[in-house]
This record gives sequence, C-alpha cells and structure tokens, in this order.
Amino acid sequence: MLKIYNTLAREKQVFTPINAGKVSMYVCGMTVYDYCHLGHARVMVVFDMVSRWLHASAYVVNYVRNITDIDDKIIQRANDNKESIAQLTERFIQAMNEDAAKLGVIPPDIEPKATDFVGGMITMIASLIEKGYAYAADNGDVFYAVNHFAGYGKLSGKSIEDLRAGERVEVDSNKRDPMDFVLWKSVKPNEPSWDSPWGKGRPGWHIECSAMSSHHLGEHFDIHGGGQDLQFPHHENEIAQSEAAHSHDGKPCQMVNYWMHNGFVRVDDEKMSKSLGNFFTIRTVLEKYDAEVVRFFILRAHYRSPLNYSDQHLDDAKSALTRLYTALRAYPVIDTEINWQHPQAAQFKLAMDDDFNTPEAMAVLFDLANDVNKTKSLASATLLKNLAGVLGLLGRNASEFLQGTIASSSLQQATEPTLDSRSIDGKILQRAAAKTAKNFAEADRIRQELADAGIILEDSALGTNWRRA
Repeated sequence: MLKIYNTLAREKQVFTPINAGKVSMYVCGMTVYDYCHLGHARVMVVFDMVSRWLHASAYVVNYVRNITDIDDKIIQRANDNKESIAQLTERFIQAMNEDAAKLGVIPPDIEPKATDFVGGMITMIASLIEKGYAYAADNGDVFYAVNHFAGYGKLSGKSIEDLRAGERVEVDSNKRDPMDFVLWKSVKPNEPSWDSPWGKGRPGWHIECSAMSSHHLGEHFDIHGGGQDLQFPHHENEIAQSEAAHSHDGKPCQMVNYWMHNGFVRVDDEKMSKSLGNFFTIRTVLEKYDAEVVRFFILRAHYRSPLNYSDQHLDDAKSALTRLYTALRAYPVIDTEINWQHPQAAQFKLAMDDDFNTPEAMAVLFDLANDVNKTKSLASATLLKNLAGVLGLLGRNASEFLQGTIASSSLQQATEPTLDSRSIDGKILQRAAAKTAKNFAEADRIRQELADAGIILEDSALGTNWRRA
C-alpha cells in the first residue's frame, strides 16, 4: 500500500488515485535560459524515480512536466545575447534533454511549452475576472485578488496576514493589495507580446502551470510535484488560480490530491541556485563523474531531505555503486519479471511504498550484493540487477562501468594520463607472462604501475579482471 507525504496535509497518506489503476502527475519543469544545474537534476531524477515506481506498481501513468520558455530572465538573456527568444530557448531545451538522457531520466509523457498555451491562460484569466477573483488595472496588468480566495495559504500553512507581515512584496501602485500577484503583464519595450482583452502583453509565471495542467490532466488530478522552493508562492498561487477558475456555484474545485516537494541541493549549507552563484551545472559535474554515479548520489538520499553536494560525497557514491557493479561482474544476469513475494523484493517494495524511501530500498541492494559475493548465487545477482533497474540503476554491463574513463576521484589530476583498455589488457598479458616465467618481481612491478595509473587488478580462478580505482 503506497503512502505519500502530502505537503498539503503535512503527513503521509495512503495513495488512492482518482481513477483506479491510473495516475495523473504534473511536475513543474525548467525555465530554459541556461544550462541545468544539480538542483534541476534532482527534480528530474526524483520524479523519474516516482514515475518508474508507479509503473512498477502496475499503474498507468500520465506524467506531464512543463517547460517555461517565456519569463523575465529568458527575455533579458535573449536581449543580452542579441538573439531571438526561440533561438535561446530551443538551444537550452536541447541541452536539458541531453543532460536528462545521460542521467537515465525517461522523458515525461507530455512536455508542454508555456508559449503554446497563452490562449488557454487568457481564457483562464478571463474566467477569474468574471468570477470576481481577479481584476484589470488601468495600466493593462491583470492581478489576482488574494483576499478573495478563502483557501489562500493552505499549502504553506500561513494566513494572508502572516504572509503579508513576513514576505517582502514588491510595491505596485496598480495593485489593490500588496499581496496580489500578476496574471497578465502589459506590453513593454523589447518584450514579446500577445493580444488579449486587456491589451497587448504576456502572461505571468504562475498562470502557465494552471493552464497547462488543467488542459492535459483536467481540473482535478492526482499528484503535483516540484522543488521545495516552489511551495510558496508558485504552488500556492497555482492552487488559488486553478481552484477559483474551476469553481462551481461559488465552491472551489479541488486541484490536486497529493502535493510532493523534493528537498534542496545544498553547498556549504546554502541552497544551490543561480541567484547565489554557488551552482554546478550538470555538464560540469559530468566532466568528472559518470552520470550513473550522479543519479545514484541523488537517489541515495530521501527525496524530501536536503542533499549536500561535495566531491567527497560523489566519490563515496562512486565507491558504493562500484561495489554493486563488482558483485554483478561474473554473472550473465538478464532482465526478468520480479517476484515481489521474494523476501528481499518484498523488503524493497515495503521501502518504496513508504513515501519512496530510496535509502532503505538501496540497503536491500547492498544486502543482495553481499549475498552474491558470499554465495555466488545467479538468482541473487539477477534480483539485484532487476530491483536496481526499477530505480534506473545497474543497467549497463558491469565491465563497461568498472572500466569507464570518467575520473573516479576528485583527487585525480586532469593532466594525469589515462590508459586505454587496449594498453591495460596488454600490460595484464605481460604480467601473466612474467608470472608464468616466475619473474614475480616484474609481475609485481606491472601491478604497481597499473595501480599508480588508477587501475585495480582482481585475480581469480577465471583469470584477471580490472577496474578503475
């Protein structure tokens, strides 16, 4: 029985889909004006994991993750680069998809772009004005009247008075209340614009997700996810917009049953973000670490917990993932249907059904790896591979990972020469010949030469294997 921590309820709740056997899930995606950083990677990997587990639990999943391709930062970056907004956003959409693929992220079922749904946003804004939840200002802006929505603050757990006292709100003389937020922005120089009943302009940020989620998933759907930083104001404003726009006979229509938020990625106890300048792009990290190591690093922590980034933590993840692959090295394991009645499979399922507890699920993987190492059981090796596959891990040939050329340690110097596979195999043959000739000093010298180059030899009755340190 799957339980999900619902941010709105502030507790774990048994997951009951609106339609039996089906799950509708919307996740706030990327704003595409730059390369994605590790904070974005966590959102992509976490909800990929959620989608994978829902599929493994026999649900039919409709997973929507949007792309924000119009906002202030995009406009500014395009103007700075002297290129069109479309050129800028398409370039970074392609880069985002490349990064996601390397991290083993399966594309969502639907990936709408905000600019394709401006018409739907205009329709929703008009409905909010008609129902008394929004108003048009004299300058052509349209604002949502926060104090007209009785449920405002229920996601963040704060009253309007608390929010008004605690939040820094931009002063705008066109607003009736400082807490009101913009739905439509009147046209400004050097900005794109669309025609609307209130004059030329463009939509605000919050309205896009309300329009896209309702278009693809309906007025009421199962799961809405995103980073913890979006809980307020973005998701709070989505609730206010959607539930008011879809109200019937003056009664708001519930938007989402389960709200999920992944924790921050932190560097030196500060949230990783572009505004703070302490971010690491996915591409920068992948220059030093195998992409599967990064995925493992993200899933090793519970999705709601803070994730502390450091080279040491990634090195630890590399070592741990190496242990799992090493256990599989000698076995021709194949993909098979998982028997969830098997004790260790049942333990894995129990962990994942407890709010996607990947740390506990991974503990089962390491127990299985120990079993493989002790008993040489093909059945345990097969179960290890197949359970890990549910998390998007251990999908490669073990030797491919163990002999990969991505640096395995932050201490390795970029200028240090790296031996290729052919050279390593040649030295292993030389070492074997030296041992046959009983020239053990030469055999030891070759082993040490390889060790100095970061190559670990593993002798067994079947011969010598190698892996990168």
